[in-house]
Amino acid sequence: MTLVTTFTVGRLTCHLLDGGRLRLDGGAMFGVVPKPLWEKRIPPDERNRIPMALRCLLIEHDAGPILVDTGVGNKETAKFVEIYGVENRGTRGPTRLEDALHEAGFAPADVRYVINTHLHFDHAGGNTHQDPAGRVALTFPNATYVVQKGELEFGMRSNERTSASYLPPNFAPVTQAGRWQLVDGEAELVPGIRLLPTPGHVPYHQSVLVSSGGRTACYLADLVPTTAHVPLPWIMGYDLEPMVTLETKRHLLGRAVAEEWLLLFEHDPERGLGKVVQDKAALVFAPLDSR
Repeated sequence: MTLVTTFTVGRLTCHLLDGGRLRLDGGAMFGVVPKPLWEKRIPPDERNRIPMALRCLLIEHDAGPILVDTGVGNKETAKFVEIYGVENRGTRGPTRLEDALHEAGFAPADVRYVINTHLHFDHAGGNTHQDPAGRVALTFPNATYVVQKGELEFGMRSNERTSASYLPPNFAPVTQAGRWQLVDGEAELVPGIRLLPTPGHVPYHQSVLVSSGGRTACYLADLVPTTAHVPLPWIMGYDLEPMVTLETKRHLLGRAVAEEWLLLFEHDPERGLGKVVQDKAALVFAPLDSR
């Protein structure tokens, strides 16, 4: 089984990396959308959980390899792994993400930048890893870690609603090591890689635009976690500000249609790549081979 899907954006070679799988409650993933509708798109298991990919993005850039999101990591308890149905054990490192990196021709030490779209455990868990002696260390020892300044502050002051998603061992060691590059709003990290605030899921969520040679790809992260979430009102119950999500989706997907972006879906269990097209009054997912 291949762990890497390779594609190009202009002169940039990109790889979608299979970082494993987890399962989350289908009702929470689809919010107010009735189960008879969403279960046709992604069938749940006997515990009402749907399968979700942990799909990270590696960009080969002149500045060095850039990794977007890092999966769940290996630091959580057996109970946590069972509750969330995590399947990500690696053979060349702590998790499948390291296996995928190797398949793409890279090692964790090669990564120059790690971009976190936000700091939830399924997006930033692999920032750090736990060794056999129980010590927690940075997974990417030579990387600068990049996140929105507001997101780090938000994650550090979690409350009863958010504390289950913001786990300090995933980001506190990065702070202790002095390895953050904090951005405030829209920013170009390096030429062709732009960080775009896309709030709603959490207030300081960001998506990543990759542009080269007149082409653009957008790593959507949890703004549109799966292809089933393309319709504007299909919004996760996990989103802290669902009405903000609605307007963010309306704006971003409108741009994606008008500018013919390639879209990258982090959590879709089957499809990582595709486009969105306007079909009468609705936005719909279009596989790359559709006409």
